[in-house]
Amino acid sequence: MAARTDGRESAYLRLARELRSAILQHDYPEGKRLPTEAELAESHRVSRQTVRRAFQDLVAEGMVYRIPGRGTFAAPREDQYLRQFGSIDDLMGLSIDTTMRLLTPLHRKVDLDAAGRLRLAADRVHVLEFLRLHDDVPFCLTTVFLPPEVGKLVESVPELTQVGARSRVTIIGLLDDRLSDPIAEAEQSITVGTATPEIAEHLGCETHRPLLRIDRMYQSTTGRPVELAVSHFLPEHYSYRVRLRRNVR
Repeated sequence: MAARTDGRESAYLRLARELRSAILQHDYPEGKRLPTEAELAESHRVSRQTVRRAFQDLVAEGMVYRIPGRGTFAAPREDQYLRQFGSIDDLMGLSIDTTMRLLTPLHRKVDLDAAGRLRLAADRVHVLEFLRLHDDVPFCLTTVFLPPEVGKLVESVPELTQVGARSRVTIIGLLDDRLSDPIAEAEQSITVGTATPEIAEHLGCETHRPLLRIDRMYQSTTGRPVELAVSHFLPEHYSYRVRLRRNVR
């Protein structure tokens, strides 16, 4: 079954999304067996082939594991998603071997573009700016925009309020512990940007140098935008890996 091309979500993608959200919200804790293919096919009124395809996607992401003759089980949280740069848990895992240094503390401001992208009714957002370093070498400058109700959840976090503060945290990691609906996915775009004088100073490169600009819009399990991150990377310090799989008709 291939993904639909008429703009509507195919049945297996919809089922995979629902199961993924249920796992992230701990409806299926680590090691808990999920419903069988037959049970899901009946409850969602889809074919067993559709259920099997949804399970295949979740297995590939590391969300579940299957034991022949026993069933499908929720994987340990730390093992969820492929360990590829660009997955949600891998982005949270940046705290393992990188450091965040705060440049501009979390504050409120009017930003029409960010508010529009976050689908906000008003124009005010929370914003902060930081450098991410590996072995004390800066490789990425990131500006984060948050909806006001999300920004309030982290406005008292010391790592986000003290200029120059160094920490191992990630913004999505902080949010995931505080949001009622956890972060489930992100939409990412990669384009070419240039180093402004400010960016060049922070990254230690020449002005107008080509950089990788990576925009990520994080969404909760309900599809609500909860964070927009705009990052500029030095190309020599960034790599991206993704696994592609052919659709089976």
